[in-house]
Amino acid sequence: MDTSDTPVTKTATLPPQQQEPDPKRLKMSTTTASEDEDAAATTTETKKPRYKRRKIAMFFAYCGVGYQGMQKNPGAKTIEGDLEEALFHAGAVPEQDRGNPKRYDWARSARTDKGVSAVGQVVSGRFYIDPPGLVERLNQILPTQIRIFGYKRATASFNAKKFCDRRRYVYLIPVFALDPSCHRDRESVLSSLGSGNELVKCLECSERGRKVIGVMGKRSSFEPKSTIVQSGISSNNLDAENVIKEDNLTSQLKEEVTEMDDSEVVEVKDNVAKSTIVQSDISSNIGDAEGAIKEDNLTSELKEEVTEMDDSGVVADKVNVAKWRIAQCGISSNIGDAENAIKEDNLTSELKEEVTERVDSLIVEDKVYVEKNEERRFCYGEEEKKRFNKILNHYVGSHNFHNFTTRTKADDPAARRYIVSFHANTVVTVEGIDFVKCEVVGQSFMLHQIRKMIGMAVAVMRGCAPESLIETALRKDVHINVPTAPEVGLYLDECLFSSYNQKWKDSHEELSMKAYEEEAEELKMKFIYSHIASTEREEGVVGLWLHSLNHRNYPDLQAGSGDTVEGKKSPKVDDKANTIEEESNVVEKNGDTAEMQSAEE
Repeated sequence: MDTSDTPVTKTATLPPQQQEPDPKRLKMSTTTASEDEDAAATTTETKKPRYKRRKIAMFFAYCGVGYQGMQKNPGAKTIEGDLEEALFHAGAVPEQDRGNPKRYDWARSARTDKGVSAVGQVVSGRFYIDPPGLVERLNQILPTQIRIFGYKRATASFNAKKFCDRRRYVYLIPVFALDPSCHRDRESVLSSLGSGNELVKCLECSERGRKVIGVMGKRSSFEPKSTIVQSGISSNNLDAENVIKEDNLTSQLKEEVTEMDDSEVVEVKDNVAKSTIVQSDISSNIGDAEGAIKEDNLTSELKEEVTEMDDSGVVADKVNVAKWRIAQCGISSNIGDAENAIKEDNLTSELKEEVTERVDSLIVEDKVYVEKNEERRFCYGEEEKKRFNKILNHYVGSHNFHNFTTRTKADDPAARRYIVSFHANTVVTVEGIDFVKCEVVGQSFMLHQIRKMIGMAVAVMRGCAPESLIETALRKDVHINVPTAPEVGLYLDECLFSSYNQKWKDSHEELSMKAYEEEAEELKMKFIYSHIASTEREEGVVGLWLHSLNHRNYPDLQAGSGDTVEGKKSPKVDDKANTIEEESNVVEKNGDTAEMQSAEE
């Protein structure tokens, strides 16, 4: 029984084992094929964007107006903040890495200050670049003043900050800023009176001055005295007080007519003035209404002539007042005698003719003067170029720039920087304004360093400070308050990667702006240059800054080599200290040179 039952149980247990294979379950599930297809489609869609991240160097430009600089700062509008958001919305950065740039190896080649623009800025990181059209998507998201030129693949260890050998900045300074007689302060204008090198106020700005030869002291000295003249002439009484007034008026008119005679215009005006005053003394009868009307009409006509002459800036105001007084003396009488009336009318007509001739002649003289003055105006010629480049050359080399930045002490190693070159050889004209293009190339720069270097150079060029003060300011033991030029003219021109390109030239693309030169030039002219020119024309930023460039605001500008800086350490040191400092400078320069060579290698 046992033997017979055994095969029976075996046959009974076999079928359940054959009914549990997986293919049968799959066949059973084919009744819900639509649900499985949807699930498969969703899984393929979620897996589709899983591309591999690539390390790239991205080239872009921006106009810094309205931004608080390049570097991201909480609570401030920055270029970096807008760019990070654009990268996320364009699909280059995943959701989990949003707002955390360290997770995708973010690095920038240079930091720019508030309001400073850039043409060749470079950032690096690991981004999704496989979906085509990343640059187009970024430019659609970003504002028009930020433009992405393109990107290039880089090595996995590439860092835009560490691998950047040099940075080139450009500062556009208006040509008039280098003119010592342009945009001077009030004290300089007043002290220039009678020196032969006079300065007169500009019309565009309350504190601005420009050099005008032979004009100073005439426009600004105009004081209307019409009430005094009328009260001295219109009196009918011949008492002693009126006689004294008329005598004083006669002496004033003599002096004014003498000034006119000095210009070799008219030599008989003294006699005319005398005869007119005598006539007014003898035949004054202002009570007649008809005479008063004639006087008022003729006086208003002469007033209009004097106003036109004054508005045109042609005739000196004292000459006009003298003419007006002589005319009033000739017209204020109402003589009953016909002969005297005819003489008076003839005299009035003669004075009108003389005034008209004088106006015409001075208009011609003024046109000639303006033409000559335009020919003599300041221009950035060869001599000015040579002198300005000589001033900028003091910065070239390895120096301690602690006076050319903020919050950096002289003992801090970060204060020592290396400047490769600094020159200003090109003049560009933007919207009718001439600018000198100052190009500086260095390893790296500190906060406000370039703007302070420009500020000191302009002060020396304008004669506000001696040239030796630059060398004094570069010393470690001296503290000087250096003027800071406005930020509007500064922009980052290009970041250079010489060592990286030399090392990886066989396997990776060259990191440079050569492929984007045309786009960069177009954006530069459209946004950066136009903004610099329009800001200077509308706000006069550089002109207003030049007014503060004086010894009152910057007393340290008076300190040259060997002078004591007030309230600071004296630049004077003994010979032994100088020798030690020179030796240390040589050691530091040698160290910097070795550093440069190793970097280039």
